Amino acid sequence: MPFLLKTGLPGTDHADPAGQGSAFALTPAQMILRSMVLDTVPSTHSKRNYATALDALFRFAASQPLTRALLMEYRASLEELAPSTINVRLAAMRRMVTEARKNGMLGVEEAAQLTSIPNIKQAGTRMGNWLTREQAKELLAVPDRSTLKGKRDYVILALLVGCALRRTELAELEVETIQQREGRWVLADLEGKGRRIRTVAIPIWVKKGIDVWREAAGIERGRLLVRIGKGGTIRGETLSDWAIWSVVEQSAKQIGVERFGAHDLRRTCAKLCRKGGGDLEQIKFLLGHSSIQTTERYLGAEQEIVTAVNDNLGL
Repeated sequence: MPFLLKTGLPGTDHADPAGQGSAFALTPAQMILRSMVLDTVPSTHSKRNYATALDALFRFAASQPLTRALLMEYRASLEELAPSTINVRLAAMRRMVTEARKNGMLGVEEAAQLTSIPNIKQAGTRMGNWLTREQAKELLAVPDRSTLKGKRDYVILALLVGCALRRTELAELEVETIQQREGRWVLADLEGKGRRIRTVAIPIWVKKGIDVWREAAGIERGRLLVRIGKGGTIRGETLSDWAIWSVVEQSAKQIGVERFGAHDLRRTCAKLCRKGGGDLEQIKFLLGHSSIQTTERYLGAEQEIVTAVNDNLGL
């Protein structure tokens, strides 16, 4: 029996992932496939990307059988997207095919054919974006720290550039994670991408900002960051990772830097650590990389907590 990805049948409405101005309905079979894939993805950010990718594939396939020729046509239809985005969508498709095979919906040979769709090759190395030390100081000066919101926004920027956190890690950061190790403050046993655990040293200036924010907001336990209403009062709701992204973007615009996101502050931290004489393998520990493809390959080292690489940012 051909493997079908029918759309347009009674199901659950979803916004058009391709931006074509209409909604479509997932069939019960598609909902099952979608759930099977998303249940295997630990990261909230990856779940969102995979969901978008699968919805786009379901719309494109309509009622056609899922064949290698169709998937190659689908791959070609994505050519206006960035190579990295296309490869994420292809990865989601492969995960779907793999889960379908594991659940007896596809044969081994058929699944092998469908997962053989090649990625888009990306020439060169992406440089990304980052701030100089002077720009980082300007950015940290943007929040009005006489206000409650300013105190919170300063902590957001400080933890991103001072501790190289991902925005999802920051959004989920608990007060209880802030602990003392070897006579200094750290973010202990922080769970990051791929559920990898790391401990991140907190520079003194970052810890001072956290203390000021916690005292002003009356936060003793639970999530460190919360929403603040228009009247400048605590709303008691946790802050989303997209709200953190917005704080960074708006703050960067105020110092004349456009299209700058939270991950760019993580990159800034790594760059400043390196310029401050930080060892590459210690920067690897700070970033929580499983390998050093981006920070070079270093193996079998022990992390230094007493003298941490992110103490020497010069901020």
